[in-house]
Amino acid sequence: MFKDKRPGKWLLLAALLAAIVIGLLLFFGMQAKAANGKFLPIKDITTPGGISVWLVEDHSLPIVSMNFLFLDSGTALDPQDKQGLARMLSNTMDEGAGELDSQAFQKMLSDHSITLAFSASRDGFGGQLKSLTRNSALAFGLLERAMNAPRFDEEAVARMKAGNLSRIKSSLSEPDWMAARLINDKAYPGHPYGKNSGGTISGIEKITPQDLRDFKEKYLTRDRLLVAAVGDIDPETLGPAIDKAFGKLPAKGPAVDITDVSIANGGKIYLYGQPIPQTMVEIMLPAVDSKDPDYYAQQVMNYIYGGAGFGSRLMEEAREKGGLTYGIYSGVVDYRHNDALTISTSTKNGSAKQMLDIVSAQMLRLRNEPVAAKELKDAKSYLIGSIPLHLTSSDQIAGMMMSLRTRGLPIDYLDRLEDKINAITPADIQRVANRILKPEGMVTVLVGKPEQITNADIVKELPNVQ
Repeated sequence: MFKDKRPGKWLLLAALLAAIVIGLLLFFGMQAKAANGKFLPIKDITTPGGISVWLVEDHSLPIVSMNFLFLDSGTALDPQDKQGLARMLSNTMDEGAGELDSQAFQKMLSDHSITLAFSASRDGFGGQLKSLTRNSALAFGLLERAMNAPRFDEEAVARMKAGNLSRIKSSLSEPDWMAARLINDKAYPGHPYGKNSGGTISGIEKITPQDLRDFKEKYLTRDRLLVAAVGDIDPETLGPAIDKAFGKLPAKGPAVDITDVSIANGGKIYLYGQPIPQTMVEIMLPAVDSKDPDYYAQQVMNYIYGGAGFGSRLMEEAREKGGLTYGIYSGVVDYRHNDALTISTSTKNGSAKQMLDIVSAQMLRLRNEPVAAKELKDAKSYLIGSIPLHLTSSDQIAGMMMSLRTRGLPIDYLDRLEDKINAITPADIQRVANRILKPEGMVTVLVGKPEQITNADIVKELPNVQ
């Protein structure tokens, strides 16, 4: 009798099927909960200890998922000579805590199907906790240990240092990474956003366990904490669990001096020469934030310009008509102290100038010509219709709520979104295009050997790497 010698294939298929079923159950469960007209039934609760939490309570599956973030506690605060400190902290917070060394702590997580992960961005330090309901008390207990008594053992710190150094050195052979590193340096010179959030080689090497302890004690404080939770838990159970995990942290941290910043070096092109057949292109220019009246029009405009993938104008002109690239995309970066529109692509060295001309020409087209009714309708339909696709798991829902909280958006943002998007007119698109899509405001980075580019400033060494 035939016997399949690849049981892993069936395990993978079973896991995929389970994920699909769980996603559907969560989605339809949320829709049932939202029958009162709310897109998500978000509750704004305060724990007995005074911590603010957004909660979507859903008992259709025995799962609890939680995201947390400490605002203004991210990589922007790394010392100049120890870039990578916040990222190293995110790598080591779960490498042993309290009486549990790294191996024992990770075994506790694995044996009980608990996910605990930390991360650091420019604007914050955060993490995710996910558990089956029956193990949620243990999960919050392990989070409490990690938050209040991380070990930072020499072996674990050394291991994470080695991993980070290997990552940085490997990235030095990746042209897209080089372009991303350069665009931040040129767009934010002298500002904390210009630092290398992944760390420098010398910076990672200097970091000590005491540096990690000091950063945690100084910046992971309750006054910076945001929490978003989803799943099979009620406010009466969640509140004390959150207080247990975070209540012992310092109540208040020092003021952080990170100023708002504008995109610098508009109109300039920077070239980092590399002997490769394609040129990597990164472009950045100023955008508007979530408090601006044109915020929603910006979303629709970006989708039409380059955010739609194969439906965007940039993709149509550069790939479908020009055959210049496999892909070109635009997006809006929403930092706490800056908002930017970014454009990323690559093309043959011989067509780099043509690509830049297309980028500028499509900006001018949106500024000078009203969008057609059908194009605008299609953009609106996608932006509104795609929202449920981003909310098919507890992880996605918690992540969405945390994104809203981080950007200072209201709790009913999703409820308002359809009306806001539908209200956008061709005149709104044209107005916001004239505010944002300014070729003269672009800072552009090229990595490769582009031809016919005669006005570029030559970069001889990547900044904030060594």
